[in-house]
Amino acid sequence: MVYTRKNDEAVSPVIGVILMVAITVILAAVIAAFVFGMSGNISKTKVVAATVQQPTSDKITITYNGGQDSQTFAGANVTIEPDTGDATQWTWNPSAAPAVANGAGYLGSTVGSFATATSATGTNWAGRDHVVVTGWFSDGSKQVLVDTYV
Repeated sequence: MVYTRKNDEAVSPVIGVILMVAITVILAAVIAAFVFGMSGNISKTKVVAATVQQPTSDKITITYNGGQDSQTFAGANVTIEPDTGDATQWTWNPSAAPAVANGAGYLGSTVGSFATATSATGTNWAGRDHVVVTGWFSDGSKQVLVDTYV
């Protein structure tokens, strides 16, 4: 009579070694990230809001609505790129406000403050105009608040 013996002992040690190597690699990557400062440049996203409306074909109104981080909000830049084939951009900076070329109003740090941009003479903002509102904060950071078409 011939006896055949199965040897299943190698399966468990091989899986164990693979798991230990994987854990070692992951642990080394996490430690390296902290040692080399890779996690130090991550910035917190601010929670503030603004809305953009186009009440008439030649006006665009941007309203600051506040938010969780409204106490650090300092102001905003607004860029309007009209959909007229014209590459001209209207940008305004609240430090140059309250009255600026092609617009009136001040997009300040008070909740409910607004600015209305008026298109230049002879142009029309009736198409899908690209509006980008970039806010800046008291800690020196900047963040896009609105990037939309109206």
